[in-house]
Amino acid sequence: MNRLFSYLIALIIALILLFSTMFVVDQRQYAIVFALGEVKSVIKEPGLHFKLPPPFQNVIFLDKRILTLDTPDADRFITAEKKNILVDAFVKWRIVDPRLYFVSFGGDERSAQNRMNQIVKASLNEEITKRTVREVISGERGKVMDGIQKKVSEEAKQIGVEIVDVRLKRVDYVEQINNSVFDRMKSERARVANELRSQGAAESEKIRADADRQRTVILAEAYRDAERIRGDGDAKASRIYAQAFGQNPEFYKFYRSLEAYRASFKTRNDTLVIDPTSEFFKYFKSEGGKKN
Repeated sequence: MNRLFSYLIALIIALILLFSTMFVVDQRQYAIVFALGEVKSVIKEPGLHFKLPPPFQNVIFLDKRILTLDTPDADRFITAEKKNILVDAFVKWRIVDPRLYFVSFGGDERSAQNRMNQIVKASLNEEITKRTVREVISGERGKVMDGIQKKVSEEAKQIGVEIVDVRLKRVDYVEQINNSVFDRMKSERARVANELRSQGAAESEKIRADADRQRTVILAEAYRDAERIRGDGDAKASRIYAQAFGQNPEFYKFYRSLEAYRASFKTRNDTLVIDPTSEFFKYFKSEGGKKN
């Protein structure tokens, strides 16, 4: 019985030792086998692997996926114009040399992030201090990010890390100068608005003057055409009258006398003081205007 119990204990110990020598590497991870801080092997392929039981050998796993370094707060930098701005950036990175990364940080991801955060801040400061706010915000933003990525990548290689991408999420003024910037922008917009209003008023006066000129010209031309038409009509009427009355001059004289009588005696109270024997009444004396 005691011998069976001893065998059982030995089997359990053997199984424990066996399982302590086995480990599984996920396809998303690197595995580093080390002993007393010294790297013995780096395993990059997924699957089942073996090592010596602790404390002779230990294993640590590192993530081989693309990771993100994103600080919660924006950092303050000074531009070439000596203006303070807040810059919020993030970095995409991954481990490409697990051995060098382990030697540099002992596998501590937080220490690696702190180190890369220092590198990024130094690169940001170097790129921003030689540019103006306008260049950082819009004009040369792409160049700023490319320059930062290039500098960060050179230093990241020394710790076994590859920088995949660097992006500026936000670039803004510090709170102390936001009001002055807004006031300057407001005054600039007001100046542009006043200038546009002045241009609009001048253009309006120009259009109104041109419209008045065209109106005067149109009225003058219309009056000229009307007078010419009226003159042509009067001439045609006179020619027709002349042709009609020329056929019987005596009838014309009689007709004109009737018109004169009608114009002279408009009402019953009209009175004329005139010699009855005058030529004005000759058609009242006899037919055809002949004296008896």
